[in-house]
Amino acid sequence: MATEVLLEVRNMTRRFGGLTAVSKLSFDVHKGDIFGLIGPNGAGKSTTFNVVSGFMPPSEGTVRLAGEDISRVKPYKVCHKGLVRTFQHDSYLREMSVHDNILVATFSTIRSKAEREQRIRETAELLGLSNMLHEVVGSLPHGLQRMVSIAVAFATRPRLLCLDEPLTGLNQTEVGRVLEIFRRIRDEYKTTIMLVEHNMKAVMQICNRIVVLDHGEFLAAGAPQEIKSNPAVVSAYLGRRS
Repeated sequence: MATEVLLEVRNMTRRFGGLTAVSKLSFDVHKGDIFGLIGPNGAGKSTTFNVVSGFMPPSEGTVRLAGEDISRVKPYKVCHKGLVRTFQHDSYLREMSVHDNILVATFSTIRSKAEREQRIRETAELLGLSNMLHEVVGSLPHGLQRMVSIAVAFATRPRLLCLDEPLTGLNQTEVGRVLEIFRRIRDEYKTTIMLVEHNMKAVMQICNRIVVLDHGEFLAAGAPQEIKSNPAVVSAYLGRRS
């Protein structure tokens, strides 16, 4: 049985003056996916994330969320429609506590103070932050700051959670713990996940579907085993493309 398409990107192009960062890109993210968007440095991954999440409009093409065109919708409205993203750096307020960072995120979807506090506690438990809710985020180790970034995004309980390099700087033990959290988010909360990530071992372990970009263009798509054995992908990563 076919799975429901949650995010549909069609012929998406993004230019910056004379530079084409992404060219005629098309892909689907299905409901329930943990979807990987990968490629060498400069492949167009971050630009794709910026367009998908409303932080810049496409020069051409469309982005649809659950069938609705969000190609030129403002980021805060995209959030209200159920697509939330993190950034590579500082998706949190450094001088505020963990509690207050998550609290800020809950205001977009919850009016009741009691419900907001319940959401904060539940989110902190999931991300392993329960014992440090009153710690200032800027004073936490890097790995915990990453968890705060994810907690802030997930506190809205999005339909699609877009994570930009969430594993950067984490050690092997931390990576394993975060991947298990991703599975819980998908399985227990029915949230679809799309991630940009350079940790290929983790991507192959966690993602059920992957799209590969190179020089702003679609290169390949498939399950992890298909991607690992694709000669064009291997060549792109090893820099042997002609």
